Amino acid sequence: MCGICGEMSFAGRPVNERALSAMTDTLRHRGPDHGAVYRTEDGGTGLGFRRLSIIDLRAAANQPIGNEDGSVQLVFNGEIYNFQDLRKGLVANGHVFRSNSDTEVIVHLYEELGDRAIDRLDGMFALALWDERQQRLLLARDRTGKKPLFTYANADRVVFASEPKALLGHPDLHLEVDAEAIPYYFLYGYVPHPQTIYKGVRHVEPGTVVTFDRHGQQAARKYWQLTFPEVRLASSAEATEAKKPDARVEAAGRVRELVKAAVQRRLVSDVPLGAFLSGGIDSTIIVGLMSQLMTEPVRTFSLGFEGDSDFDETAIARATAARFGTRHTEFKVNPSAIDLLDTLIYHHDGPFADSSAIPTYLVSKLTREHVTVALTGDGGDEVFAGYLRFGAALAADRVPQWAGQAGAAVLSVLPTPRNERQLVARGRRFMRAARLSRQERLVAWAGVFYDDLGHLLGVDSGPVIDACHHIRDLGGVEGASPLNQLLAANFHSYLHDDLLVKADRMSMANSLEARAPFLDRELMEYVAGLPDNYKLDGRTTKAILREAFADLVPAQVQQGAKKGFGVPLDAWFRGELRDRIGDTILAPSAKLRAYVDQVYVRQLVNEHLERKANHGHRLWTLLTFERWLALLPGWRHA
Repeated sequence: MCGICGEMSFAGRPVNERALSAMTDTLRHRGPDHGAVYRTEDGGTGLGFRRLSIIDLRAAANQPIGNEDGSVQLVFNGEIYNFQDLRKGLVANGHVFRSNSDTEVIVHLYEELGDRAIDRLDGMFALALWDERQQRLLLARDRTGKKPLFTYANADRVVFASEPKALLGHPDLHLEVDAEAIPYYFLYGYVPHPQTIYKGVRHVEPGTVVTFDRHGQQAARKYWQLTFPEVRLASSAEATEAKKPDARVEAAGRVRELVKAAVQRRLVSDVPLGAFLSGGIDSTIIVGLMSQLMTEPVRTFSLGFEGDSDFDETAIARATAARFGTRHTEFKVNPSAIDLLDTLIYHHDGPFADSSAIPTYLVSKLTREHVTVALTGDGGDEVFAGYLRFGAALAADRVPQWAGQAGAAVLSVLPTPRNERQLVARGRRFMRAARLSRQERLVAWAGVFYDDLGHLLGVDSGPVIDACHHIRDLGGVEGASPLNQLLAANFHSYLHDDLLVKADRMSMANSLEARAPFLDRELMEYVAGLPDNYKLDGRTTKAILREAFADLVPAQVQQGAKKGFGVPLDAWFRGELRDRIGDTILAPSAKLRAYVDQVYVRQLVNEHLERKANHGHRLWTLLTFERWLALLPGWRHA
């Protein structure tokens, strides 16, 4: 895993070599092992690179890396899992390699296929390639967007980097906060791609190739998106399958084959590797398969919270580790972990409201002390319909409006639950969102401020923003079932903009490479085409995955309630962190006063402290925003 950056000038001026080196150095945490830059002879294009050595640790595999005559130059962040198969064909065609890296395979494949080479890559990646003959720059990202890539383009230049912090440090770019993006942050807890919180800074879309020529002409091509079967065709296929004996058993067997193959592909490494292990089914399957495929005990790493069993899975993880004979390490977190707040904001390049970034950062830090690569269970819920909100969104279709209103009234008089994971809290959220459309329900349940966004921003009436604008007209779901439409919306929003962002930034902050077998292309495409009840069967989530690995997953994990990497914010803000609120978001000097209604913010704080409501997640969202505003001037100065 690495960090890449660069610049291409459209105005005939050489790129700023000092700025290129500075951007490269900013990404040192992504690649502590080696750094270098490349500039074209005319100085009009430059590439920067920081390396975390994983495959072929020799200097011959350092980047930027070129073809035989140097007319193609590449910087690449990620891993290509089919590089060995691709390399065999390229050698047969006469290409000469100087390394055993997956990076060099991309260079020669581009010589053969041009930008269609990207379609052949199976892995996680973000890359930038300079083609001297065509005088063009090519940028590309992997299919699901596991590896990040950002651009800033104007009439004079395009500048790109793995993280926006490298762009913030460029002396010729004067990046401003995008006020139009701020309501989206408070709604979701992140700014949906391709937009960012900085004006002019955009994500390269997942599964997309973008090219720039010397005159600044830009072209983009979408080379992949996850598609789902039409209901009509799916129903016909399901009827046919139902007539076949053991059709579901056959599907479970195929899922097992694909998951195992995905894990095996991600074990290729020239450095030590391990796995994150929670109390959930996804990481348990990954670790179980690793224990079968590896010749030595798997290194596993878990993290829990002191004093709050609702958020602690270490006991289950410990039992799972014992079952598979792993070399297990665990770590306990207490409220002092919030002292990491500024570090988390820096590595996310702005406000990021998912507080599970705290345990993700800490378990990555712990893991990096022992290994350089870690496999994770990320993507299992997105691919196999593991979140409770999928079933709840479908169930709400059957709730009459009067019943929803009556249920909300009854639940409102019950005592405030201890945290938002308890049944009463979930029931209240369900009833509040029952009247909304399916996509809006996802936003309301997974987001932060929804019903009261206008109150927070001081808007008197009318909708503040279109909450579902970025998931309203998704491709690949034409005629799909309601469940698959929900899966597609979640895939395009929460997976891309929250889960994968968090996983990348928190692991890379510690120079750790994280690999996600459940986001394997072949596996995702197969499961997308399965009948709905293979994924969500009544109240059973991830049904076919559970069936495929029934013999591998302990009963305690199969039957346990999902906890994930949540953080007990509600308790923290009423306890050890109570004073932090007054010192930041309620302070007279708070910078967020320019963006939100301070009277409403104080109301939220009071309701939380008086236990009239659980606003822990909202207070964290505001706290993160305030600290970003305070830190931003220093980032620009640096």
